Amino acid sequence: MICSSSLRLSGSGTGTRNSPSPPASSENSDESQSQVRRIKASPQLNRWSRARSIRSGRKLDRSAVSTESRDKSGSPVLSEPEIELPMSPKGDSRSGSSDDEKEVNGGKPIFMVSDGTGWTAEHAVNAALGQFDYCLVDRVCPVNTHLFSGIDDVEKLMEIVKQAAKEGAMVVFTLAEPSMAQFAKQACQHWGVASSDILGPITEAIAGHLGVSPSGLSRWAPERQKSPLSEEYFRRIEAIEFTIKQDDGALPRNLHMADIVLTGVSRSGKTPLSIYLAQKGYKVANVPIVMNIDLPNTLFEVNPEKVFALTINPVVLQSIRRARAKTLGMDGELKTNYCDMDYVKEELEYAGKIFAQNPVWPVIEVTSKAIEETAVIVLRLYHDRKNRCSMPRISKRY
Repeated sequence: MICSSSLRLSGSGTGTRNSPSPPASSENSDESQSQVRRIKASPQLNRWSRARSIRSGRKLDRSAVSTESRDKSGSPVLSEPEIELPMSPKGDSRSGSSDDEKEVNGGKPIFMVSDGTGWTAEHAVNAALGQFDYCLVDRVCPVNTHLFSGIDDVEKLMEIVKQAAKEGAMVVFTLAEPSMAQFAKQACQHWGVASSDILGPITEAIAGHLGVSPSGLSRWAPERQKSPLSEEYFRRIEAIEFTIKQDDGALPRNLHMADIVLTGVSRSGKTPLSIYLAQKGYKVANVPIVMNIDLPNTLFEVNPEKVFALTINPVVLQSIRRARAKTLGMDGELKTNYCDMDYVKEELEYAGKIFAQNPVWPVIEVTSKAIEETAVIVLRLYHDRKNRCSMPRISKRY
């Protein structure tokens, strides 16, 4: 089981993006200490950590609660929480940490740090955790994931790495600015925190392949901000509006205007797949196949390379139709006809004959596939055909 929470740290906008080296020894002179920038603790991070402690049943460490002091100008300053950190990157012990305590906390934490929305880090971690379903489901190795988005300065990054060291968390980060990524790596090494840079290696590899240097700008950098009313925005809105109007075989005369045409029996996933593709900017129309009802002639007149057929296992289809019929409150007679196994098989066979008569249409098996998985197959075939990819197809069934 994976418990997930997210936190967006707010900043005053005055944080520096310089990458200081990890904290030096406390044996500095008073004069040099006065020149060191004081790192302000985040009240939100402190409250979040204390809340997690309460939920997990762990006794609160009151010494970690920040106290108020004043700087030379008399302005109140939050002092840094007293966090006991390992003395070396290879330290094996942490104050208040043990295997038993980690179990009480509900799982080993993974901190995902991003200078943007955190979408890349979150999906990469979830994809990797998918390799451990065999132990996550039975809570043999439970995991807690925590997303920190919008981390655009060193002070916030320092707080998170220190918290990770205190809780024995792993830090996974996607930081576009090289200095920030380098500081995250050095700080994690200094405090013995396991870490992984997701964005850096692939960015360097692409830079080497293209022979140019990356911009090093985060997604939220002012230099990369575009008008929300861009050409891409209007294209996606137009695609969504078109797809909604063309749902379930409506307006078949407009099929030639679609980028992608989906066809299949009822409840084979045409509508949700259409909407998902539309959000990516593709105009999609879907045409249902129903026995004893003629298909529109335009379905056979459009370019067959943009038509995609969907099929599904009859047992799964019957289960979906039964659930659908129940929500619609269908009466017994109609429900039997719509959900009867013989009728389901007969309708799938009828659709299969139509597919066989149109061999250019790829037949995609959607049973046990998520919408995203089916969309990947459709878009791969769509772009292969559009770009006239020469790679041979192993099978016509996907």
